Amino acid sequence: MGDSDQVAIFQPCASLPFGDIGEPLFVAVNGQQLLCSLDGQRIFFSRRELESFVNPPHLLGLFNGQPCYAVHQPEDNVPSGLVWNRLRSLLGTVDESIFNLAGRACQVVQWDCQHRYCGRCGRPTELSEGDRSRRCDHCQELFYPRLSPCVIAIVTRGDHCLLASSARWQGTFYSALAGFIEPGETAEEALHREVMEEVGIRVTNLQYFSSQPWPFPGQLMIGFHADYLSGEIQADGEEILTADWYHYMQLPPHPDEQTLSGRLIQHFVKSCQGRETT
Repeated sequence: MGDSDQVAIFQPCASLPFGDIGEPLFVAVNGQQLLCSLDGQRIFFSRRELESFVNPPHLLGLFNGQPCYAVHQPEDNVPSGLVWNRLRSLLGTVDESIFNLAGRACQVVQWDCQHRYCGRCGRPTELSEGDRSRRCDHCQELFYPRLSPCVIAIVTRGDHCLLASSARWQGTFYSALAGFIEPGETAEEALHREVMEEVGIRVTNLQYFSSQPWPFPGQLMIGFHADYLSGEIQADGEEILTADWYHYMQLPPHPDEQTLSGRLIQHFVKSCQGRETT
């Protein structure tokens, strides 16, 4: 049975529960690549299917009751019938819970590879037994997987929402505004600052919407709705090339609902449609 045919129930855990558990499954990664079946729908394999991998496996949790591990696979070691696929290529093509698990695997293996040596004294580190960290026995420093929190917001003004195009998209694709949370900031403070820095306007009435892990390479996106307060749009010309107000029935090309940005946009559209029918 392929992964896409299963009821995707993933339970993150740091240690295996007592009792009967199924045969272990493995997700093999190298950087932001995963070993997949030729049709791109399977990312879980048995130990015998992978032939060999390097470094200890890392427990991710239970997938449909089976323990699931992430392993680092050499890039030139591709078992017969499998191919390397970029993590981003799985977005929208596999179940969301499987994509999130794949992203978790890439982040855990990347953390393990990047912290083999202590960033403080340069000595080799060892895997900790009690939690997911690497420790330096010389200076007692601990290294945990890195996670970068970000805010993302759909700013609305009546039946219009503010969408922006980055320099990378060159005005061909538009999305909600987003940015990293700085040290010492709350998510709300970061949202106010990012909107002002990127498009020069002020917002009010911030309402939390949802969150999404975004493993490119290790963000947690925290989504908000916000209302326009004051100011005129002035794109910063660096991160944001162009931005404008768009009526909910005349939106430019934008992300689909596989992304938090797309969900924010669609929720705004449905809210406007609901107002018209009442």
